[in-house]
Amino acid sequence: MTRPIGTLALATALAATTFAPAAAIAASNEDQARVTTSAAAASAANTDIKPPVAEKRPHTYTHHGITIEDPYDWLYDKSYPVIDDEDVLNHVKAENAYFEAKMGAQAGFTEALFTEMRARIKEDDSTVPQKDGDYIYWSEFEEGAQYRKHWRKPVAGGEAQLLLDENQLAEGQEYFSLGAASVSQNGRFIAYSTDTNGSERYTARIKDLASGEHLPDVIENLRGGLVWVAGDSALVYTPSTEEWRTLEAKLHVIGTPAESDVTLYKEEDQSFGVGTGLTAQEDWLIIATGDNETSEVRLVPAANPTAAPILVKPRKKGIEYSVDVRDGELWVWTNDDHINFRLAKAKLDTPGDWQTVIAGSDDFYLTGFELFKDFFVTEGRLNGLDQIQLRQYADPGKVTPITFPEASYTAGLSNNPEYDVATLRLSYQSMVTPSTVLDYDVKTGGFTTLKTQEIPSGYDASLYTTERVSVQARDGTMVPVSIVMRKDRADILKKAGIEGPGPLHLYAYGAYGYAIPPGFSTTRLSLVDRGFAYAIAHIRGGDDLGRRWYLQGKMFERTNTFNDFVDAGRGLIAKGYTAEGMVTASGGSAGGELMGAIINQDPKQYGAIVAHVPFVDVLNTMLNKDLPLTPGEWQEWGNPITSKASFAYLLSYSPYDQVEAKEYPPMLVTAGLNDPRVTYWEPAKWVARLRELKTDDNLLLMKTNMGAGHGGQSGRWNSLKETAEEFAFILWQMGMAPKTDAE
Repeated sequence: MTRPIGTLALATALAATTFAPAAAIAASNEDQARVTTSAAAASAANTDIKPPVAEKRPHTYTHHGITIEDPYDWLYDKSYPVIDDEDVLNHVKAENAYFEAKMGAQAGFTEALFTEMRARIKEDDSTVPQKDGDYIYWSEFEEGAQYRKHWRKPVAGGEAQLLLDENQLAEGQEYFSLGAASVSQNGRFIAYSTDTNGSERYTARIKDLASGEHLPDVIENLRGGLVWVAGDSALVYTPSTEEWRTLEAKLHVIGTPAESDVTLYKEEDQSFGVGTGLTAQEDWLIIATGDNETSEVRLVPAANPTAAPILVKPRKKGIEYSVDVRDGELWVWTNDDHINFRLAKAKLDTPGDWQTVIAGSDDFYLTGFELFKDFFVTEGRLNGLDQIQLRQYADPGKVTPITFPEASYTAGLSNNPEYDVATLRLSYQSMVTPSTVLDYDVKTGGFTTLKTQEIPSGYDASLYTTERVSVQARDGTMVPVSIVMRKDRADILKKAGIEGPGPLHLYAYGAYGYAIPPGFSTTRLSLVDRGFAYAIAHIRGGDDLGRRWYLQGKMFERTNTFNDFVDAGRGLIAKGYTAEGMVTASGGSAGGELMGAIINQDPKQYGAIVAHVPFVDVLNTMLNKDLPLTPGEWQEWGNPITSKASFAYLLSYSPYDQVEAKEYPPMLVTAGLNDPRVTYWEPAKWVARLRELKTDDNLLLMKTNMGAGHGGQSGRWNSLKETAEEFAFILWQMGMAPKTDAE
């Protein structure tokens, strides 16, 4: 636990946060979930409730000589991040009441799905213990618990010690998320941060593990990691500005007031974000800054963090790099001379003189590296499949690939906190193989399976089949699609009274170079076991097939992402996996934008759509430089303030602006009132315009989590309940839910 964040691709990862999936975010407590469920059940009889109609208030704006009418602009509370406009809150609450009334009829089915999904989860589960220094660390869920407990015990033997109990920290909170957690190198302290409203503005505290008491130190309003430096006497952190931007790296000396914290680095470019970490040997502090396409890194001795930093190489637009240090030698991962990145080395006294160790390749996409004492590892993708490669410092061109048995899978380095190791901790899974934790013996090449995801209600992989097919997009590009389904799917559908091709659920993300791996999911089985095929479209905008695949889905090529998804669905229909109107689809955040674009383009293909926290008011958000992360997003989407071409292109596909008077499929839309990534008014405005213009009677529901943010509710059971709601909606709209008295 002494390396709080990875050192690879640091600056790039920092910038891709506005509309990217929020990791490890959960939600409100169990009582709140029961209240919501009972409210929905109580409303079940009210099936004739009318959907809320948002008032239209005249509002226009003009840029580049183009005037746009935006009658739902008032749903954006201008006092944000404070949301206290009564009209706004009343409308959001009215939408929630409508959601509860309509979904109330499916309360029993939702509960049955939740019970089914919960039965597949081992309640008293724990991670595989991992050695880090003098201790072995692990975390666990107790039966029935919403959150984890974090433990350690000495390698030399002794009693287990409770480090943190998330359940205790979450007590009395509607929402809880543990952010960073970092144990000091001497093992005495743990610094950790928490968020209790979903705004992703964390508060950090320090616990003395010897006494069990907290130190008086409190650091408010931060994002990112907590890095121990200066012999465990200080922490480096990245505070958040009022606009939710990380523009500084600050040093907090333990026992001093936070007001006296020293700024180690301050970024002047509002579009850049700052992050920090330690090198492999933990002797250098990395201070990285960057946006979605440009990086700049500085190094400071971890023992003397206020020393003058070493600038590795000045920023140059479009050049990304991240670094590590081994025995005083700088290692660099960069795209400076190849789109798929190369690995280079340099001396610390000439850090910008990069000499190639592994050249960039048209075939192999190098996604990162990790340094260990006696060897190093490169990771990447070949033909879209994960690769883990073992290499020796004396002969880095000689590759020992770590191979896996299945034709389609996802694999990577797992938790490897120590520098001097003889085994590597790996993770592996496929669409039919549950998550597996492995140890790989570097010397012998042998595997030891440490844990395979346990499914208490039972799982037989032989009942399922997975395929990887290619579908031709309209511009001739072949788009890969990963599919899982039951081998006896036809029999299941026949028993359900469905003749011919059955339903297929299509999922994608398609932004920021974020690849969706063909991994395992227990919740997915609730669709697949009912005869659905489940497909992941590896569309452009992700980097599934290399960096160019990502670049072909951003800026002025953004519509390739939407076209790929629509064409993937059409291709699967043509191949007989499903039929017109039998495709259901879901996506969140930038994937929610995808949902908005595809229903504008080809609504007849879909039988039901779920859009989670959808980034659908694209043009307005990119025009508003005062919103939390807009300046950092211009490199991904374009800047419509300065560029007429960007303005016109964003307008041409922005889902909110392109809603038309036509039929749309049934839809479930979610939002988080405290969401700093995709603000609540984006889905609210979009739903209001859809209600105004759509010409069908299909169900359109919107649910806003009033005490949560981008990731929905927290706590594993509350989060699972929301997945059950989503699947209940899909199955209901596809005519595959049990009949209710109201029907």
